[in-house]
Parts: sequence; C-alpha cells; structure tokens
Amino acid sequence: MSPTVLDLRDVVFRRGGNEILHGVDLTVRAGEHWALLGPNGAGKSTMLGFCSAQVHPTSGTVDVLGRRLGRVELQELRRHIGHVNPRHPLQSGLSVHEVVLTGITGTIELPMRWTPSAEEVERADALIDEVGLGARRDARWPSLSQGERGRALIARALTAQPELLLLDEPTTGLDVAAREQLLTVLDRLAHTAPEVASVLVTHHLEELPTTTTHALLLAHGRVVVAGPVAEAVTTEAITRTFEHPIEVDRDGGRWRARALPPARLHSA
Repeated sequence: MSPTVLDLRDVVFRRGGNEILHGVDLTVRAGEHWALLGPNGAGKSTMLGFCSAQVHPTSGTVDVLGRRLGRVELQELRRHIGHVNPRHPLQSGLSVHEVVLTGITGTIELPMRWTPSAEEVERADALIDEVGLGARRDARWPSLSQGERGRALIARALTAQPELLLLDEPTTGLDVAAREQLLTVLDRLAHTAPEVASVLVTHHLEELPTTTTHALLLAHGRVVVAGPVAEAVTTEAITRTFEHPIEVDRDGGRWRARALPPARLHSA
C-alpha cells in the first residue's frame, strides 16, 4: 500500500463562533489525485488550508506528510508542498523563468542575494518546457495570459520537487482553450511525476482532469461521500451535494453535468 500523504481525522473548524467544518475525514495516499467538490461556501478552501499546513483545526488531527500540525515546524513542512493558486499575488515583472525559481525558495519574489544552482536552473527550465512555455521563458508576468500564468504556477509548484500538489480552482478565469491546455498539463503529471499526490478544489465537474482517481464531496461543512471517483461522482451524490437535481455522466474520461428534471430524478 502506498504511504499516506494526508490524514485528516474528525476535523472540526470554528471561526468567529461559527462551525465551518463538522468532523471531516480525508486520507490521501502517494500517487492519488483527489478532487474536492462542492458548492461555494461548503468548506473546500478551509480543507485546503489544512492540507497546505496554513490552518490548524479547532479539534481533530491533521497529519501532512507524516507530521502532525501543532507539533511540527511549519515552514520546513511547507517546502514539501506545492501550491497552485490562480490569485498568485506577484506584483513585479518577473520572467516566467524567475517565477518558476521562486518555487524553490517558497517566496513570491526572488530573494536578494540568492543564486540558484545549475541543477535548479536546469530543473526549472525542464518544467517550463513540460508545461508548454519554453518559448515564453523570458516573458514577463504582466504580459502573460491567465492560462500562461496558470501553467507557470504549476511549474513553480513542482520545481521544489514536492510530495503533495494542491490546486485551488486552477482554471479560474480561463477561457475554454486555456482551460483545456491546463488540464492537459495536469493529466501529464500523473505520468511524469507518478509518486506525487494531488488535491484539486473545484465546483465544476468539467474541470476535473481525466487522471482524477478519488473525490470528496462536501456540503455545509460535512462530507457527503468520499472514495474512488467513479463511486463518488454520481447523479445521486452530486444532486445531494449541490441540492439541485443534476445528472452526471462521463465521456472519454471527462465528466459532464446538466440539470435533471425532478420527474426523471424520482424515476431514476
């Protein structure tokens, strides 16, 4: 059995007197690719905060890469986690190459007086090629399209050779072509980095890579269902999660969702 990368047990989280998560469990093993699905406000981003060692639970336990939150030096742990956030707060005009190198330092800007090794430069360039940005290596961040930024951030997350990759709605703001390019990159990762586990947050089934292995459906801070993707992403489970009759099917490994008339739902 593959080693456990994430283990959340009976996790409760309260903020400002409100309980946002209610006894959530999640176990992710090396090489698995999980999707966290649910409507806005379900608690998906809060769960990702635990996975990224940014947020501590109010009660319950969170083990990330075998280390328990509350008993570990967080900065060191975060170096082993790649995080793709489409709202990356870079303000300067770094090049694609420089942005990818910041994945090694875990910073937004390149640190002063830091020089990457030849091996680190080579790894960054290889990842830039892998995500299809070789011709844009020297392009500046402000000139990049949203899709190019998304692919650059994936390369940035991978350059530190993480054991866990987190993707927070990575296709936000992308047009159809850019979304498909980014999903192609994610699908390739299952083959180029087979040992890396990933957790992707979305509320759109169409944004799931074909290589997604598992899914957790979350509603009102509670787990509706969790398990292998074909067992978790069903018409009945999606309907319960989003509280609307939704029919789910799969074609060529990609998921589709559409409104299901109530009469059909009751006869299913």
